[in-house]
Amino acid sequence: MGKIVRALSADGSALCSAVDTTDIVNEIHRIHGTSATASAAAGRLATAACIMGALMKNETDRLELRINGGGKIGTITTVADYRGNVKCCMDNPFADLPLNSKGKLDVGGIVGTDGYLSVIRDLGMKEPYVGQVPIVSGEIAIDVTQYYAVSEQIPTVCALGVLVDTDLTIKKAGGYMIQLVPPVNEAAIDFIEENIKDMQSVTKMLEDGLSPEEIALKGLKSLDGEILDSWEAQYYCDCSRERTEQVLITLGKDELAKLAEEEPVTEVCCHFCDNKYRFTSEELKELIKRI
Repeated sequence: MGKIVRALSADGSALCSAVDTTDIVNEIHRIHGTSATASAAAGRLATAACIMGALMKNETDRLELRINGGGKIGTITTVADYRGNVKCCMDNPFADLPLNSKGKLDVGGIVGTDGYLSVIRDLGMKEPYVGQVPIVSGEIAIDVTQYYAVSEQIPTVCALGVLVDTDLTIKKAGGYMIQLVPPVNEAAIDFIEENIKDMQSVTKMLEDGLSPEEIALKGLKSLDGEILDSWEAQYYCDCSRERTEQVLITLGKDELAKLAEEEPVTEVCCHFCDNKYRFTSEELKELIKRI
């Protein structure tokens, strides 16, 4: 389980969300068999989705983050609900790179910078809201900050981190995001900039034993923050046999008939959780009748 915490400054001018996603990113590694650098990249994007999803209000709201900068990992996709429960997949989970010049996992290199970060919000309207910004660094946190600045005009500070152990499991993962609440208080910007100068990396704070509550309050230190709420989040895939049937139906009668004729059993694998759904030729023929 991960843990999400939200804190609000005393004057209501700033909101800080902090999350420990260690268990969530370990689940990403377990499902996808990710390399160290792929774990760091996918884990950061999943952590961002966890935080951003938890900012939505309605039970049916969904948020999708998608990034592809032309790097070896290809497209990373994460989907979160309004409670920050998240799922993740990527094109090339085994892709890896040597450490960068700072001796760190080269997330920016494996993601690349020739592409876009897309934010898709399904709020139950006729069409989902889609925002897209060019990738700035590929390091994820800077790109999320850029998205809020360009697409939503919300002053935002975002920090994300994944610490991978020598056996490729995840030692620590998490993040925080500080946003100014409209109308923007210019003085709060100065306070927050000073606060984050004193903050260590997310994974270092988690390694030192700081809880998400402590990280959230640390982000609002000069603004007398108070905890608003907290809850657990998890890696959660909502795939099902019924949903898979609907996907197969979208192939159309001709394609389903072809599958039913060529294969005695058709297997469909979920990209997010690796669950496999098997359909016999007779079951495919029954689906054709529903079209």
